[in-house]
Amino acid sequence: MAKDFDNKVVWITGASSGIGEALAVAISGLNARLILSARREQELERVKGICAQNSEVIILPLDLAEADTLEAKAREAEGMFGHIDILINNGGISQRDKVINTSMEVDRRLMEVNYFGSIALSKYVLPEMVKRKSGQHVVISSAVGIISTPLRAGYSASKHALHGWYDALRSEHHDDNIIVTLVCPGYVNTNISYSALMGDGKEQNLLDKAQQNGLTPAYFSKKAVRAILKEKQEVYIGGSLEILGIYVKRFIPGLFSFMIRKIKTV
Repeated sequence: MAKDFDNKVVWITGASSGIGEALAVAISGLNARLILSARREQELERVKGICAQNSEVIILPLDLAEADTLEAKAREAEGMFGHIDILINNGGISQRDKVINTSMEVDRRLMEVNYFGSIALSKYVLPEMVKRKSGQHVVISSAVGIISTPLRAGYSASKHALHGWYDALRSEHHDDNIIVTLVCPGYVNTNISYSALMGDGKEQNLLDKAQQNGLTPAYFSKKAVRAILKEKQEVYIGGSLEILGIYVKRFIPGLFSFMIRKIKTV
């Protein structure tokens, strides 16, 4: 396994807080050049300030929901250091409401940001990676990209969609040396539940107990960085119950259906 990023250019979305911030800090200390993206420019500047070697960190504000801006943002990112070696698609939003209460507008927003925003950036940087015969797409998915839990139907659907798309990308461009790494977190103690969408589109504005008891972002990022450097295809990082759920769903789906009805997911 490589010990550091060997001066590679790493573009991280959703880098203004939580997992994205932790990844930026961890990777900045491992001989990488970083491009940090999210909506909040001031928060990106803050994260840049706590990165090691922050002279090798550039911020690029973007909004994954603004589809018509993303190709230009990708071209701008490529121009910052000359190319992109690793794209880490981490940006996204979550959900906390029942299917019956959730508007179609919320379902579409979840897909627009979590799915379409991520695959758009991958599509836009892919041709140059193929030309160079080198590149890695890292997707911060979720355990619910494999299983699904109550109150997260639209969020789970967007993560399931990412798995389908990126598995195809991996197989189609294997001969071009394009690497795809799907990272599936369980609960991580971030502010994602605060900004999670309710059925009417309003933010939940509440820290879930399950989220509060989750892994620290620093611990998660350490495990994720190791998987990225090892070019793993898929990795699960979470508590024992989340990881157990993935395997029970795979091998004993009936038992999983019973379990998930009994487990508190907030």
